[in-house]
Amino acid sequence: MSLNAAPSANRVHIAFFGKRNAGKSSLLNAVTGQDLALVSEVKGTTTDPVYKAMELLPLGPVVMIDTPGMDDEGPLGNLRVDKALQVLRKTDVAVLVVDASVGKDAVDDELLRLLEERRVPYIVALNKCDVIDNGAAKRDGRETEREILLSAKDKINIDALKEKIARLAAKEEPATGIVEGIVGPSDCVVLVTPIDAAAPKGRLILPQQQTIRDILDTNAAALVVQDSGLSEALSRLAKKPALVITDSQVFAEVAAMVPPDIPLTSFSILFARHKGGLENAVAGAKTLDTLRDKDTVLISEGCTHHRQCEDIGTVKLPRWIRAYTEKNIEFAFSSGTEFPNDLSPYSLVIHCGGCMLNNREMQFRQAAAANAKVPITNYGIAIAFMQGILKRSVAMFPRIARELD
Repeated sequence: MSLNAAPSANRVHIAFFGKRNAGKSSLLNAVTGQDLALVSEVKGTTTDPVYKAMELLPLGPVVMIDTPGMDDEGPLGNLRVDKALQVLRKTDVAVLVVDASVGKDAVDDELLRLLEERRVPYIVALNKCDVIDNGAAKRDGRETEREILLSAKDKINIDALKEKIARLAAKEEPATGIVEGIVGPSDCVVLVTPIDAAAPKGRLILPQQQTIRDILDTNAAALVVQDSGLSEALSRLAKKPALVITDSQVFAEVAAMVPPDIPLTSFSILFARHKGGLENAVAGAKTLDTLRDKDTVLISEGCTHHRQCEDIGTVKLPRWIRAYTEKNIEFAFSSGTEFPNDLSPYSLVIHCGGCMLNNREMQFRQAAAANAKVPITNYGIAIAFMQGILKRSVAMFPRIARELD
């Protein structure tokens, strides 16, 4: 996938952490060869995370992230530290920047503990080596597997740091493809993509774009139709499609049009598998049958789009859930990076497909729900469950389908 085409969620996220004035921003600029981050001798110059999508050879498309200092102080400083910790949730490779003339302290050790706990690959960049030992500064930087002496100011061992980052990123498990294992070369896949008030002008939404690309990468054919044209499209095909994928909002209508011998699923269900949470999401949907009056359901979206009058997350899902449960359910909402730290007030979390979030962030949210013992599902799975078509929609995954018997 080219630099311009790679969505942020599909890029390796490389984040620079450390105390104020350790040289995080200077090192980010040195690694990228650009003045992306503001550099100053004043402590706390970086007040919000700075993101830059770029190409980092030999790794490919990445997102580079500069973060506020982990030792920031005061009410505003604490908010900045919270922002840095939010970045940690989505980090694929972390670079802990330490002032080599001072060494690590308790703040750095606590961050290392968090990285170990969350199994985030990391490198300790001992910056400013030019001021401590001229001989050490000229070495090749491979002191240990996890540490490297370097200088952002004098551009010493910057290439060695890039190589270390690339090696760590290469060890990460690749995500399951969106249609991997269920669509093969020469298959035909029909995608049902309604064009309504919520659809962006002149383009498809990201899950639809990514699914089409994944189908083409499989050397299969993608036929894209609106729900209003589905019946005619199916009747014109000389051979039945290997799969029909639908937008969740028209699940019931599409299920009625697609013959039982044609596999049917949704973009949300495929993205739950793609992000590694399908099994838990199917189990979580069953909680809809046990909700009681005054229970609170958290509906969480990974993006921050302009909400329409019939927005699926804030309008349609609450309406459908109240109608299905016949209970006075209460709802809370979150979007973008603002996923609650405390999930204990909620009886169920219903998440979007997560197309705008990378796998690390989605796995963090799934783990947070598991640790809080709060069931989690997603939009499409919840909708299919309420409409009685979930088992059909996951039939291509027999082990998971058996859980619904």
